[in-house]
Amino acid sequence: MKTLVLVPTYNERDNLPILVADIMAVPGTEVMVLDDQSPDGTGAVADELAQKYPGRLRVLHRTGQRGLGVSYLEGFRHAVAGDADLVCQMDADLSHDPKYLPAMIQLAADGADLVIGSRYLNGISVVNWPLRRIILSSFANFYIRTVTGLGLRDITTGYRCWRRTSLARLPLDKIVSEGYAFLLDVTFMAADAGLRIVESPIIFVERRQGASKLSSGVLIESLITPWKLVLRHGRIRSSAAGSR
Repeated sequence: MKTLVLVPTYNERDNLPILVADIMAVPGTEVMVLDDQSPDGTGAVADELAQKYPGRLRVLHRTGQRGLGVSYLEGFRHAVAGDADLVCQMDADLSHDPKYLPAMIQLAADGADLVIGSRYLNGISVVNWPLRRIILSSFANFYIRTVTGLGLRDITTGYRCWRRTSLARLPLDKIVSEGYAFLLDVTFMAADAGLRIVESPIIFVERRQGASKLSSGVLIESLITPWKLVLRHGRIRSSAAGSR
């Protein structure tokens, strides 16, 4: 199946060539880089990669509002209008290993509407995180499950694979969350629409180079967003989630 991998970037010039080479090793994949006006020249690096992998890599040089959520929304709209069977999401910082893509692609090909690369399906599968961040992330997922009723172990991960036709069913224009809360918003929307969500285990490795984009504002937004969703839509009464 043809798979389009969306990779949002901001100051990832050193990581992007490594990630793209690993994705290209997976048969049937194409990449769309969504560069958010990176001041370090990531956009130019992406253009060079597009010449290296003609027909398999496209670059969208975004203008206007910056942020993970708006980048993905723009990428989703391009993907839904395209001809890929599957649409994947990956971070550009090498924390998401492309070696897990084949398993996630297979689950989507077998009928899952959304496959989540889960850090918590088999215990805690993260590398190079300090204890405080493990506690914070684990609590965030517990908190979100409690508030929303989503029956998933890892709701905040950005490693995902969608069936394009399932993604097209979502009213993406109604998403108002920015940053990492966007991931919760779109997951809740998928569950609310009755899509079949499956988790597939991954090992998450903290970024090797560059600085994390996580901030106090992101954390506050992530705490508030679950309540916004529940007040707007109500709790998820029955989970469409599963595991591999």
